[in-house]
Amino acid sequence: MSTSGATYLLGVNQQELERLEFQHKVWGAVTRKFFSRLHVQKGWKCLDAGAGPGFVSMDLRSFVGAEGEVTALEPSEFFLSSFEERVASNGWTNVKLIQGRAEEADLPPRHYDLIFARWVIAFVPDPDRFLARLVTSLKPGGIIAIEDYFYEGLSLLPRGGAWDRMPEIVRAYYRSGGGDAYIAGRLPSMFRQHGLLLTDFTPTSLAGGPSTEIFEWAHRFFSTHTQHMADKAIISHQEATALQADWIAHRENPDALYFSPLVVDVAGVLRGQTPPILNPTENPLRGRNSSTDFQ
Repeated sequence: MSTSGATYLLGVNQQELERLEFQHKVWGAVTRKFFSRLHVQKGWKCLDAGAGPGFVSMDLRSFVGAEGEVTALEPSEFFLSSFEERVASNGWTNVKLIQGRAEEADLPPRHYDLIFARWVIAFVPDPDRFLARLVTSLKPGGIIAIEDYFYEGLSLLPRGGAWDRMPEIVRAYYRSGGGDAYIAGRLPSMFRQHGLLLTDFTPTSLAGGPSTEIFEWAHRFFSTHTQHMADKAIISHQEATALQADWIAHRENPDALYFSPLVVDVAGVLRGQTPPILNPTENPLRGRNSSTDFQ
């Protein structure tokens, strides 16, 4: 999804829109399971912060129904225009579109039952400001849910080539835009500081070989952004060439395996009533293991 920062690191164009659509095809089930654990209900008012072309907003609309409300907040006019066409074609009258960033947008106070952001806060230069602004629009007892990276676990097997260095290169790529690819590890502390009771902390990795959708998802990212990393002088053009050659060799190897970095579902309830999701005596940081799905 698009960032609330000044410039979306991954670009705003048709190619990125199509990559985001495929990304939702691959990861949408993970997000919808998150919504199910949160017990998103008919009639809820939801904000999708950094909605991009609205793929998650459409899923939220299916959860809250015609009696609910979904607001897509997105700084990119290009992405919002694409989503506006989908809203019109579906005849939805309860989906609102706001162009802007969370930090500056005119959002109603204490309004939303759920505020969600997927792959947004990792790009934001000031995540505390971003979160603080969202909290002001959350009802007491409402939920803030974030799905984002703890950028460990990225692997391409067999090892031994130039691609082994890619995890640290991607983390540097995020830093170059003011972001933090480890943001999920900071969220429990940030939630506590902003009055949110942590109720869900679930990491997921998807994995598979060259014929799987998760491998194709990675290909669509790295085939474009490896060159961008070189253009930003994060790596040399020579290393970019070596990385791309190593990736292609693995893509042509039927025994190759790709493991995604950890994507973590993090949810917190604004203190004011007992959270409906989790027994208050439970600790979401204990007893829940990362899931690795092979495709």
